[in-house]
Amino acid sequence: MKFTSASLLLVALAVAACDSKTATTGEAAVSSATVEAIAGTDPAEAGTSGTRATALDEANATPAPDPSTIPVANTRNATAILARPQVPILCYHQIRDWTAKDSKGAKDYIIPVAQFKAQMKMLADSGYHTVLPDQLYAYLTTGAPLPSKPIMLTFDDTDLDQFTVARPTLEQYGYKAVYFVMTVSIGRPRYMTKAHIKQLADEGNVIGSHTWDHHNVKKYQGQDWVTQIEKPTKTLEDITGKKIKYFAYPFGLWNPEAFPELKSRGFVAAFSLAEKRDQNDPLFTIRRIIASGYWTPKTLRNNIVQSF
Repeated sequence: MKFTSASLLLVALAVAACDSKTATTGEAAVSSATVEAIAGTDPAEAGTSGTRATALDEANATPAPDPSTIPVANTRNATAILARPQVPILCYHQIRDWTAKDSKGAKDYIIPVAQFKAQMKMLADSGYHTVLPDQLYAYLTTGAPLPSKPIMLTFDDTDLDQFTVARPTLEQYGYKAVYFVMTVSIGRPRYMTKAHIKQLADEGNVIGSHTWDHHNVKKYQGQDWVTQIEKPTKTLEDITGKKIKYFAYPFGLWNPEAFPELKSRGFVAAFSLAEKRDQNDPLFTIRRIIASGYWTPKTLRNNIVQSF
C-alpha cells in the first residue's frame, strides 16, 4: 500500500491525539515505579482484593440481542434514550512508558504500562463489569438490564500495545473491550496486524470502524464516504468475518449530516468524546472520556463519577 505525505502526517497526528481538546490533567506525571507503588500500597486508590469483578461474572453476563431485532420505534425515541443514565466509557490510545520525546500534551494520550495496569485493577477491585456495544445499545433503546457498575473500555487507532499490553491485562479480569481500527495502519510497524485484529474479534471483543486514515468526518464530501467509511469497514468485515456496526469519530468530531451517511452504511451507533450528545439522535453521539496518562487510579475513578 502506498501512502501520501498528507496521509502519513494524519496518521502521525492520530497517534498523538484522537480528540479536539486535551483531557483534564488533575495530577502530575508519575513514573512506572511510582505507579506500581501506589497501586500496591493504597487500597483507596487501587484496591487489594481483586475479587469483586471476576472473570466468572464476566463470562456469565447475559448476551445482548442483535440490534436488528430491536423495534425501530425504540431506536428513534431520543427522549427515552437521553433519560437513561449514561454508562461510563473510557477511551485509550497508546499504552507505553513515556519517553523524553513525548510532549506534555501527548502524555494525555500515552498511558504508562504500570499506570494502565493499576487503572484496570482499580476498576476490578471497585466492582466494575465491562459491557460491549450490543449490550449498551439494548440498554439505551429498551432499558435492558446491565451488570452492576457497567463500564465500557475502548481503544482507538490500532496501536500494537493495545494487543500486547492491554489484551493480557484485561484477560486477568475477564474484561472485554472495543477496538476502533484505523485501517491505513494495519500491518505497519508498531500497529496491529490482520491476525491480531482477527484474534481480538474471535476472543469476544468488538472491532469497530475508525476510518481509513483519521480524516475529520465534518469535512467529508462525496467520495470521502467511500474512501474513509465504506472501504475500511469492508476490510474489517473481511478480516473478522463479522458485521461492523459501530463507529468512532476521529478526534471525537461529528456533525448531524454524518448520521444518515453512517446509517446508510450499516452503522447502528457512533461514539464521540466528551462533548454533549445530539438531542435528536443520541445513539450517534455516545459519549466517552479519554483516560489521561497523568491520572492515577483514584483520579480516574473520580473522573468516571464526575463525567457520567
